[in-house]
Amino acid sequence: MVSAQGDFVAAVRRHRVAAALGFLLVLPLLVPYQALAVNILVFGLFAVGFNLLFGYTGLLSFGHAAFLGVGGYATGIAIVSGGWPWGAALLLGVAAASLVGLVIGWLAIRSRGIYFSMVTLALAQIVYYAFYKAERWTGGENGLRGIQVPPARLLGLPFDLLDPNTKYYVILAFVAAALWFVSRLLASPFGAVMEAVRENEQRAAACGYDVARTKLLVFVLSAAICGLAGSLRALHLSIVPIDSLGYLQSGQAVMMCLLGGMGTFFGPFVGAGVFLTLEDAVTNLTPHWMGVVGAVFMACVLFFPAGIWGTLVKRLERAA
Repeated sequence: MVSAQGDFVAAVRRHRVAAALGFLLVLPLLVPYQALAVNILVFGLFAVGFNLLFGYTGLLSFGHAAFLGVGGYATGIAIVSGGWPWGAALLLGVAAASLVGLVIGWLAIRSRGIYFSMVTLALAQIVYYAFYKAERWTGGENGLRGIQVPPARLLGLPFDLLDPNTKYYVILAFVAAALWFVSRLLASPFGAVMEAVRENEQRAAACGYDVARTKLLVFVLSAAICGLAGSLRALHLSIVPIDSLGYLQSGQAVMMCLLGGMGTFFGPFVGAGVFLTLEDAVTNLTPHWMGVVGAVFMACVLFFPAGIWGTLVKRLERAA
């Protein structure tokens, strides 16, 4: 039995992308309705982007909603105002989020610790108010509306994002590509440098690594993944709410990452699933759902300091 558990953990680690996708393929069968499954996909990807910076590099950002929102707005504006096809608009959203990530990261990496977190929060709020005031393009406080993806044919087959099943598995295809990229990145020598920076910046610098360049590159890659999540969310909702850029959205990324397990591959999706399922269930009972979710979050931090998924993996490893 112990050997079987050890073999299972080793197999999951070795084929982590396939294991994650295997679960996500059947996720719609495990949740009450399709829209919740899509939200878990999108926000799980958002948390994966945040986890790349926080969990694997040790940099706590309070402004990652900026990249989620910029990705969504860039994609939405390209479709609504420019008439772009949704695929090109999606690429534009990722590129725009990466560019904003480059600017914010270049300014933020000059500080450390809580000062880094506060700088990211302040710069993200600047992005928020810039989009809030650009009402002609973004809709201001009402958000950007009217993002339509017309039905088409792909390889001779009908393709309609208004169909819930089609929408879920199209978004899953992009999530799969992002997970493959993150897995390859973490398994590369650069992934080892990221973890070296997380453990001890001074030692990493003494070993000859360019710590500032590593931080900036991870920041941009993290922003790109979050931008992809924002772009997919815009296609999912057909609108981009201004709250996408708000600091509460950044706080949700932190909560999802910690709930699932900081520095784990699949933890962000577990955290997103727990958070969004709780939100969906509790909002039907009380308007004060944030208090209930906050209490659950505190309990998880106290009793599962490695996160739900992280704690489960550690216990399986100890048992093996």
